[in-house]
Amino acid sequence: MKLSELKSPKGSLKRKKRLGRGAGSGHGKTSCRGHKGQKSRSGSGPHVGFEGGQMPLIRRIPKRGFTSKNRLVYQIVNTKTLNAFKKDSTVDAQALSEMGIVKALDAPIKILGDGELSKALTVKVSAFSASAKKRIEEAGGKVEIVSGRF
Repeated sequence: MKLSELKSPKGSLKRKKRLGRGAGSGHGKTSCRGHKGQKSRSGSGPHVGFEGGQMPLIRRIPKRGFTSKNRLVYQIVNTKTLNAFKKDSTVDAQALSEMGIVKALDAPIKILGDGELSKALTVKVSAFSASAKKRIEEAGGKVEIVSGRF
């Protein structure tokens, strides 16, 4: 059997319903929409979530909490990941991005204290956890907080 000899199973292919192509097509005049009413109009149909006049679910359920528009989402880097850098090098957003550790240069970066650090590094990022700061300084490195437009 060759690819050119393959055929789809009988009844699996169905022709598209062509609407508004004259009375002889069987789908002319009103194009299968009926005569009047909401569903017959252009741009028809109620909006998503419409429940026929009943109070919609989205309005029935209780509303809780608050979502801040100015929420800061940090890119997380653990101290064990910093072992990828050479001794006495400077680790900043650019260096982390080049190594593929963080994706966005415009988002803030936070160093967390998971894992051990075996090298002295100068780390310049937006935020540090207390344990990360302690680990970097214990390894002989320096910690600098860089503020950016976030």
